[in-house]
Amino acid sequence: MTWPELRDMARTAEAVGLDSVWVGDHLLYRMAAGPRGPWEAWSLLAAIAATTERVQIGPLVAATSFHNPAMLAKKAATVDEISDGRLIVGLGAGWNPVEYEAFGFPFDRRASRFEEAFTIIRRLLRQGSADFSGEFYTVTDCELVPRPRPGGPPLMVGSQGPRVLRAALPHVDMWNGWHAWFGNTPAGLSRLLDTVDGLCREVGRDPGEVAKTAAIMIQAPGGTGRVYGDREHEGTRGISGSAAEVAAGLAAFSVTGIDHAQLVVDPITVESIEWLGDVLEHIDDR
Repeated sequence: MTWPELRDMARTAEAVGLDSVWVGDHLLYRMAAGPRGPWEAWSLLAAIAATTERVQIGPLVAATSFHNPAMLAKKAATVDEISDGRLIVGLGAGWNPVEYEAFGFPFDRRASRFEEAFTIIRRLLRQGSADFSGEFYTVTDCELVPRPRPGGPPLMVGSQGPRVLRAALPHVDMWNGWHAWFGNTPAGLSRLLDTVDGLCREVGRDPGEVAKTAAIMIQAPGGTGRVYGDREHEGTRGISGSAAEVAAGLAAFSVTGIDHAQLVVDPITVESIEWLGDVLEHIDDR
């Protein structure tokens, strides 16, 4: 997609009453039909921040291993300033070996690398400074100047991996689950949330202190099934039907107790987002 298309979709999302706009942080997929890839995530977030006024924005989620962690924190603080405090910093360990190999990033020991990167990012965004010496990353008397807003933007972890979650759950404000992890069903999400809550207790965190979010797949009119770069997504079916039927399907997730739903829409077009406005009206009527 071109930037004008992305800009128009972000503005349409804001106009129809959606609460947030998210971008994926990926670099390259090798597909049967040829290579595919999105634009760079943080550049897009800065542009979306400058061309919207109300919606929250964030990466869903940023792969910490694509960036020097101190530089990622600097980018996040800058985007948060451009958006006037609307950024949510979603973080994860990454998963797609194709893009790691192509762009020269190490794919091994991703959980270990995440633990160190997350520590640096968290300290810089929340405290404004960090000293850290690890196996993979070192920062010495590092400061974010100008300072981020007090407390920094909210931090969100997107993972189902126990080790990554154990590192992040003591500190994050939010957790995110991807639709393929729970089969895009309320029952599957409830089971996954039980696991996340159990890990919260294991690391000494009250599960109620971590807001829960979930990416739910929606098939809008004209959708024929989104193509993804990994086989994990092939069995996921989006919620489909009329606007009222999709609203009912989304409402069924309310029993899980999630605080926010990110809608993964097939197809991704301005027309689909306008149609989501009709879905929202049916939800408001319930």
